[in-house]
Amino acid sequence: MSKDVKQGKRLGQTNGQGRVIGWVVLLLTLAGGGYAAYRYTAAKPVEVATVGVRRGEFTITVRARGELKSINSTVLTAPQVPDPKITKLAESGKPVRKGDIVVEFDAAQLENFYLDRATSVRTVDSEIVQTKASHKIVDEQDAMSLMTSEYDVQRSELEASKAEILSEIEGAKNRINVGIAEGSLGQVKTSIKAHKVTQEADLERLDMRKNKTVRDIERIKGYLSRMVIRAPIDGVVNILPNFRAQGSWGSTPPPFKEGDRAWTGAAIAEIPDLSSMRIDLKLEEVDRGKIVLGQSVKVKVDAIQDKEFDATLDWLSPIAQLQFRGYGSSNEKTFPARATLKSVDPRLRPGMSATGTVLIESQPNSLLIPSKASFLQNGKPHVWVQKGQGFEARPIEVGKRNETDIIVLKGLRENERIALENPAEAAKRARKL
Repeated sequence: MSKDVKQGKRLGQTNGQGRVIGWVVLLLTLAGGGYAAYRYTAAKPVEVATVGVRRGEFTITVRARGELKSINSTVLTAPQVPDPKITKLAESGKPVRKGDIVVEFDAAQLENFYLDRATSVRTVDSEIVQTKASHKIVDEQDAMSLMTSEYDVQRSELEASKAEILSEIEGAKNRINVGIAEGSLGQVKTSIKAHKVTQEADLERLDMRKNKTVRDIERIKGYLSRMVIRAPIDGVVNILPNFRAQGSWGSTPPPFKEGDRAWTGAAIAEIPDLSSMRIDLKLEEVDRGKIVLGQSVKVKVDAIQDKEFDATLDWLSPIAQLQFRGYGSSNEKTFPARATLKSVDPRLRPGMSATGTVLIESQPNSLLIPSKASFLQNGKPHVWVQKGQGFEARPIEVGKRNETDIIVLKGLRENERIALENPAEAAKRARKL
């Protein structure tokens, strides 16, 4: 065989150049798909929240929680009676009419005392009658003894007058008898005086005992007359907290209930005048210096969300009040304050929780943006202003700010749209999704 003749290809053998071409085509296809995906992602619009620059009233306020109270309310207190125990108590929030029973105390023990003292008075009266009868007997005996002694004296004097006709011995004897009779008479008179003194002392002791018992009866009758507390006016009953009741540390004391033992002067219930109400606020220590009397207060009651009430700050405590937060927690200082509502609503009730917003400062017709729409760049405030489908950074000059808004002095116009977040950060977040 000649060497110039080339060997033929085996059946099924592929060309190496074709394999390379196939790989190139596959890589180009994958690259094209990746580029198309990149172009689609890059072209996909990023949603950025925007807000319009607005013109309105700028306010600086202080918010504080509080509780509604009646300005004119009648407080019903426990009477000055020993160990008052509540046996009947009106339901809190229940309307009452003048004269209705609101609180009733246990009077069984006092009634027993009253019966015991009344029996004692009758016993003393009986002893007085008996003592006077005994005194009468003694008086009659003393009168008989006095009469007998006087008779003996007279008889002795008569016998002594016979001395002229009798012997000297008999005359001397008669004179001695006169002396003895007179001595007996004096003894009887002294005994009568002693009986008088004793009798007066006995009666005085019995009178004192009776008078003391009568005073006890009058005192107990006074107690019994105060065991029932009635409503002095028409209104709604509000049962007050029992500050001596057992409860968890730092929790609000529970209201009085039937079976509780009160103490003299304890405020058990009140009947408020619903025609005039106020809100008692607890101001934070950091806000105390911003508040002055006469400032306007907007009151929002938790139970009445469809209405806001106007009030005027008319009292502010100069002394802080320590708030105990319980074991392991730091105590806080608050300043009590009070604002009177200018108008009331029939739905308002004492004890309702509310929020008072005190108006500190107001600037009408101010150019305002949300606080979160301002960003710092190189230490200066900037905003992202919307331009078509994009945004551009623009420096601004700002004035005062509150919790939600900032006053813009320069750099923006009313109704311009600005971003509420950095568009670049929004785009990065969108690419990660």
